[in-house]
Amino acid sequence: MIGRLTGVLLEKNPPSLLIDVQGVGYEVDAPMSTFYALPPLGDTTALFTHLVVREDAQLLYGFGTRTERVLFRALLKVNGVGAKVALAILSGLSTDEFLSCIATKDINALTRVPGIGKKTAERLLIELQDKVETLGLGMGSLPSGSLPLDDEPSAREQAEEALVSLGYKPAEATRLLDKHAEAGQSVEQMIRAALRGAAR
Repeated sequence: MIGRLTGVLLEKNPPSLLIDVQGVGYEVDAPMSTFYALPPLGDTTALFTHLVVREDAQLLYGFGTRTERVLFRALLKVNGVGAKVALAILSGLSTDEFLSCIATKDINALTRVPGIGKKTAERLLIELQDKVETLGLGMGSLPSGSLPLDDEPSAREQAEEALVSLGYKPAEATRLLDKHAEAGQSVEQMIRAALRGAAR
């Protein structure tokens, strides 16, 4: 899995951009929040990435911070929300604003995002209410004006990536952690708990 790219920014055509990594050009789709922070063309940039493999394509998505990527991955797990809608949400709302919408159950703010109707907004609130806490993104844990995970991935994210590297599919890794891991555990404890659960 491609988790991060560092290279020369060649093109910016929202939502797509092209990054030259040692002679290989990577086409990446990114939310507008990431575009706003990009350097001028010809400069070096680094993005956290998420690779989606389909039967007809391999799609790479890029984010300026780990927080954006964590939220993108959480959105993809919501029923009825695909990559296009997830990018629209992250483009229409900052991470702070989105987390605030979830915490305060602000359906009106969510439905102002293109492509988000009332039913989708309600589903987002229901399915993400608990997940933002599990991922370490609860508003109560955010110091004023700051975002989590930009320097260190959460223990949950590290455990999930470790399980994927061991051969588990992302959805299976998430299911095992949801079922067997507990909040407050270390990365190693989460992995052990998930592996023990898988062996039962």
